[in-house]
Amino acid sequence: MKVVLTTLLLAASNIALLAQQRIKSIDDSVLRAAGKTEATAREWVTYSGNYAENRFSPLKQIDATNVQRLGLAWSMETESPSGGRVESTPLMHNGILYTSLAWDVIIAVDAHTGKMKWRWDPEIPRQHISELCCGPVNRGVALYKGRVYAGLLDGTLVALNEDTGKVVWRVKDTFNDDTTLTAAIRVVKGKLIVGSSGADHGVRGYFSAYDASTGKRLWRFYTVPGDPSKPFEQPELAMAAKTWTGEWWKMGGGGTVWDSMAYDPEADLLYIGTGNGGPWNQNLRSPQGGDNLFLSSILAVKPDTGKLVWYFQETPGDTWDYTAVQPMILADLMIDGKARKVLLHAPKNGFFYVLDRLTGEFIHGDKFIKHMTWATGLDAKGRPIEAKGARYKDGPVIVSPSPAGAANWQTMSFSPITKLAYLPGQEGSFTFNPVDATTWEYKPGGLNTGIVGFNGPFGRFRRGDRGVGTLSPHEPEGAENQPKASGGFLVAWDPVANKERWRVANAGGLGGGGTIVTAGNVVFHGSTAYHAETGQKLWEANLGGTYCNPISYELDGKQYIAILAGANAKNRLFVFALEAKQSIPQ
Repeated sequence: MKVVLTTLLLAASNIALLAQQRIKSIDDSVLRAAGKTEATAREWVTYSGNYAENRFSPLKQIDATNVQRLGLAWSMETESPSGGRVESTPLMHNGILYTSLAWDVIIAVDAHTGKMKWRWDPEIPRQHISELCCGPVNRGVALYKGRVYAGLLDGTLVALNEDTGKVVWRVKDTFNDDTTLTAAIRVVKGKLIVGSSGADHGVRGYFSAYDASTGKRLWRFYTVPGDPSKPFEQPELAMAAKTWTGEWWKMGGGGTVWDSMAYDPEADLLYIGTGNGGPWNQNLRSPQGGDNLFLSSILAVKPDTGKLVWYFQETPGDTWDYTAVQPMILADLMIDGKARKVLLHAPKNGFFYVLDRLTGEFIHGDKFIKHMTWATGLDAKGRPIEAKGARYKDGPVIVSPSPAGAANWQTMSFSPITKLAYLPGQEGSFTFNPVDATTWEYKPGGLNTGIVGFNGPFGRFRRGDRGVGTLSPHEPEGAENQPKASGGFLVAWDPVANKERWRVANAGGLGGGGTIVTAGNVVFHGSTAYHAETGQKLWEANLGGTYCNPISYELDGKQYIAILAGANAKNRLFVFALEAKQSIPQ
């Protein structure tokens, strides 16, 4: 009897300990450890699973030998408001899934059953914002010390109670109606890192740090210089201003930070990707050319102060909407026999970069798309070698990649087991037809790309703008030698050998969602699973519509794969597990 009683007491103690572990609030130590071991990967507590943003899950219950036995555990209609896309990555903590939907609606869902715990609608005004690029989207929330944080389309930053969804505080971040917040918030050392959006409308880009407890702004880093007749907000801008010409500050300049970030706790460096020029057309914002720092760049700053440590510009003098805000990954690799702490990046411009993340040094890179016409390669310092005629000034030019980019917001992942990065992308071209600079005027609140006849997923063209001359579109020199554009694809890229290992054609594109890779040697892209070493398709589920970025987590000893899929009001949250038998709603 004494042995039985002791056993029961030990079991009760273990249950209590497990309960304590489950209700532990997310703090700095949890974020630093996130995703490093099976134990710390049971929850998905930050946007890409960990500070390295590698979207690698050490969980391996689901592996390449059994993934074909995945079935639907449950699904639920998110009731995302109509008129906007869903692009967010869910987070999972304490058995609850948290995610954002169109128009910044945030929900908390029981991860066991799919039952809604709470729903919060900020009631963002539909007028005006529905006209902004690129629709009323939000890429995700952050969790920290019992609160849920999000940046909103009306330019405010909000903190909600994790258990109830009630507003704790809400502060204004932006300074005009054309700057919005669509990026997923990151938390670093008790600070909320917030990036701005809206460069297509001619705004000035920046990112900021806020105190997570109070909502007080601690610092702000402007990514492009303002009016040079006034004091610069930070010393780096004096140097940046020398790379601009004309009166760019009257049109904003661009450089918004609408997606990618990463953090290295050992180096204490925060990495930020910056966006395109505003207007796109450099002939309008900086008519005598120039690199236009810090557009389309990777910035490494100190998170306590926002002080710049190094920068690397990927598309100098951007004029094609080639943002550098696509997902980045931190990794430790052996390159040329030397241990390197690297940053991996595959932005819109179509090149895969490997940088030293401590110094910003370019190690190597190459194009990851086959159909590229704007540049012929990278020089020894990583600067693109532009193709002759790629810049549109005197008339329309057909260029690849298109403004959709060779890659976009869909996440890539990296496996420390295979040492490969798994990158979803697409190939396509676009005709850049410049406006007549003698008649064009910057209009606050409008789509200020400086392109004629622009109408598509990025916004609506401005009526009345006239193009330059009557020339027929031409392609940059050498375009005729490029392979035909192939549409969407998934590529496994070897950042050490600087080349692809395998490629799956006709995979994804803009609607295909991002990737995660697991210790079970499986890459999930949308609702399809591939062998991480070979690219062999192992499993697929038809969920319809468009896909977001999947996550993996563990509950009660079982591994799950969760993904948001379907556009607008038809969006659903799907959760899969081995041997689950629910029918997929049609």
